[in-house]
Amino acid sequence: MKNIMTNITSNKVSKKMKLITLSSLFIGLAIASTTALSYKDAALVNAASVEQSIEIKTDHDHDAESENVLDKSGHEHGSDDSKDDHATEEKSDHGHDHGSETATKATTEAEHEEGISFSPEKMALANIKVTSLKPAIFAKSVYAPGEIKANGYTSYIVSPRTESVVISRHAILGEHVTKGQALVTLFSESMAEAQAQYRVAYSDWQRTKKLGLGTVSESRLLASETDYISAYGRLTAFGLTKAAIKDIVKNNSSNLGEYTLVAQRSGVVLSDDFSQGQRVPAGEKIMVLADEKDLWVEARVSPNKKLSLPIGTIAKVEFAGQIHVAKVIQEAHTIDPSTRTRIVRLSVENTDDSLHSGMFVNVNFQFDTKSPVIAVPETALMRGADGDWTVFVEDHPGEFKAVEVELGQPLGNYRQIIGIAPNTRVVTKGAFFVASEIAKGGFDPHGH
Repeated sequence: MKNIMTNITSNKVSKKMKLITLSSLFIGLAIASTTALSYKDAALVNAASVEQSIEIKTDHDHDAESENVLDKSGHEHGSDDSKDDHATEEKSDHGHDHGSETATKATTEAEHEEGISFSPEKMALANIKVTSLKPAIFAKSVYAPGEIKANGYTSYIVSPRTESVVISRHAILGEHVTKGQALVTLFSESMAEAQAQYRVAYSDWQRTKKLGLGTVSESRLLASETDYISAYGRLTAFGLTKAAIKDIVKNNSSNLGEYTLVAQRSGVVLSDDFSQGQRVPAGEKIMVLADEKDLWVEARVSPNKKLSLPIGTIAKVEFAGQIHVAKVIQEAHTIDPSTRTRIVRLSVENTDDSLHSGMFVNVNFQFDTKSPVIAVPETALMRGADGDWTVFVEDHPGEFKAVEVELGQPLGNYRQIIGIAPNTRVVTKGAFFVASEIAKGGFDPHGH
């Protein structure tokens, strides 16, 4: 009977051991399957551990059946330790995974914030040009609006010296005339009187001169000569030439009062604001002649600009895409009461006859910087997120980052920058494309 009870007890213990072993086996397989989905290496390790556990527990079962001995508490502690090991290992694996992902993400975001990279093909496609900046002497220019004026030293105003009526014109607006060419014929009562007096004085002077001192008194001879000189001078003052005065006495049938004004120098008729039959007051401008081979440019400079523009300063005059070289010949020391600007007069050669009086032009005074400076094209400058000016610096081939700079003096199409070391490689062409790509964040700095 005792043996029977012993066998029954052994069978019960054996069944419990088998149930515990199967439970441990299922738990190990579940843990192995879960770990295999995340990391293959961990799965292999867990599988090996499970197999080893199964072997150990199987051996343990055989020993228990043969010896009929059960250490229930020890086995359960072992099972708990196995579970704790797996839990610890799983937590360790998951913790490592999250930390790695967070570090990678932070690094990538920092690199994107810092800059961007381009492949050589993409740089060629976007026409991105990188230049190593070196200090150099640049031509500095100062802009001022200007107007073309006739050369006041070579132009000539045609006007009657006495009140007259226009009879006919002989030249038109824009015509090139030569010296001595007839311009306009007028009539004047004062001119008729002066011509008549000249005829009488000339005739009397010629007769008295022939008689000589033996026939006429010295005072009479002197009075006759004086009258002739006075009449001649009056006609000259009215604008008649020597040839025109001679014609008065040679051609007695000429109409008294009519006279013709001629060009005193070669040039172009810039204005002829009159009509035939019009009565023109003495001194009224009816024509303007000017030699357009040499013109003036009156540049209006702000009085606030502290510019030293000595005579001979070079400037570029631009009109309709054409550039003409001019030089300063005068500088006014007063402020124009209408525009409140300082007028600087320049002389420009007009050999191709492309400039004309009245045109508005752009004037750029040219200066050289006193010392070498670092400058970039205006298109290389971009506004940063905080509104400061930046340029894109190439740290490594194809990798760019924005660097803040301070702006210096304007140098034509260039601008001096402060805060960049010499020989730094900077994007000088295609900066807008680089800025847009950095804003989009569409590139990996490492080219992945």
